[in-house]
Amino acid sequence: MAKTHVWLYCLLTGMAYSLSVCNLVDGIPWGLFAWVALLPLHRVLIGVTPRQAFLRGWLAGFLAFTGTVYWVVIAMHLYGKVPLAVSIALMLVLAGYLGLYVGLYARGFIRLEQRWPASTWIAAPCLWVSLEYMRTHAFTGLPWGLFGYSQFQWQTLIQIANVTAVYGVSFLIVLVNVSLFLLIRWALTEHPVRTLRPWLPIAVTVAALFGVWLYGLSQLQTPPADRLTVGIVQANIDQAHKWDNAYRVETLERYRRLTETVSPKSDLILWPEAAMPFLFEQEPDYRSLVTGITKKAGAPLAFGSPALRRQSDGTPYLLNSAYLLRPSGEISGRYDKQHLVPFGEYIPLQEILFFLDKLVVGIGDFQPGPGPTLLDFERGPDKRQTRFGVAICFEVIFPDLVRRLALEGADFLVTITNDAWFGNTVAPHQHFGMVVFRAVENRMAFARAANTGVSGLIDPTGRILTSTPVFAEHAVIGSIPLGAPATVYTRFGDVFAWACAIMAVFLLVFTRFFHKPAAGNTRVSTRPKGVRHA
Repeated sequence: MAKTHVWLYCLLTGMAYSLSVCNLVDGIPWGLFAWVALLPLHRVLIGVTPRQAFLRGWLAGFLAFTGTVYWVVIAMHLYGKVPLAVSIALMLVLAGYLGLYVGLYARGFIRLEQRWPASTWIAAPCLWVSLEYMRTHAFTGLPWGLFGYSQFQWQTLIQIANVTAVYGVSFLIVLVNVSLFLLIRWALTEHPVRTLRPWLPIAVTVAALFGVWLYGLSQLQTPPADRLTVGIVQANIDQAHKWDNAYRVETLERYRRLTETVSPKSDLILWPEAAMPFLFEQEPDYRSLVTGITKKAGAPLAFGSPALRRQSDGTPYLLNSAYLLRPSGEISGRYDKQHLVPFGEYIPLQEILFFLDKLVVGIGDFQPGPGPTLLDFERGPDKRQTRFGVAICFEVIFPDLVRRLALEGADFLVTITNDAWFGNTVAPHQHFGMVVFRAVENRMAFARAANTGVSGLIDPTGRILTSTPVFAEHAVIGSIPLGAPATVYTRFGDVFAWACAIMAVFLLVFTRFFHKPAAGNTRVSTRPKGVRHA
């Protein structure tokens, strides 16, 4: 195949992938691109060496993730004050790293095709899920833009996530892609490929889709439950002003004004991550303004603010924290962020990457918190105790971290975030789509407060009850169901991903010792119908 054709097919896969995970809710079903995104890539893998397959897969992945994480340039250059050229270079390095996982998938795919083609249709989805799971945990983890997130709007389809997490939806997407590719290739090529009839993969794929649909329908009905009314404040504070001391009073005044619109009917009020542009516990004058707002609201207030602590030797460090205030203004509890953002809240391997200290403006010496911590408050005339877990910003993209909050016994879940760093890009929508999956995985309602959007409420089945536009002042109020039966995923964690990893490793290792090419030939013909040898 000509190099220009290879580039074109890889570009098609990259574009389809990035469009599918953009998660924009504007009437266009972008997620449908996911179901055919890998067809062009599979086309350019047939008949090549494993090394060529890896390079072509990497190219497709690099293009896909360039379109998925382009917003890194905005965050670093516009808000982090990193030079534009350096920001672009670092974003391309990140896209190149993420592309490696697609390259490894492509290499494994062609190895299976060449050595045991009858297993490709089931092994390829297992391999993809294994690599997504690896990406979730390797080098602190970056599971941004997993394939399954493309389907966050398809409520019936994604209910399977309460068993498999988001990885099960990724598995299904890749299964469809591979089965369609085998069907198309079988239809367009001549003997001996016809001996590898794709009826089994197609039949299993259709059965899987039908089974997932039926399961989804059975999960959509939620039993009547106790409900909580949550008021969410989206103050839309400009990132350029957020930490400017001159804007502190103006910022608090905006929160006060918006809070008054939701406080009369709210059982709980949420402000976003780092809502307080000061150290809440250390600055009594500004703290008194916040406690005054809480007392007037007459409802518990949860919000984000840095917390200052000191090591045993007196060295200060920061925690990215979520506070809960009682209606009296007293601190009821605090959760400290466990999973920090590399290069945003800390610099990994600082002894080696010491030069990056000058590239990122505003980095504090943050430390991770101790682990899952639930916050609780009393509500109603009978003083019912209500508990919730908080995921701060980046943490909500990690399925297992949120699962552990649910497992602690939360009645509902909360995520607070800034997201102003993303600018006017697809990133806030991508981030919000991931919260939908966390709700489904644990069958637990979610409330989300974001500084600039998207803020909203999500029910235990992933239905978006309310959502706000980005970069607009908003105060919304709504009710969510409390409590939920523990799901398979909540109780047992990533057993599905581990099963996929075991299956993928077994099949790839097995092909080293067992070589079963297409029946009737040692190499599969990929010539179009009617094309003859010279």
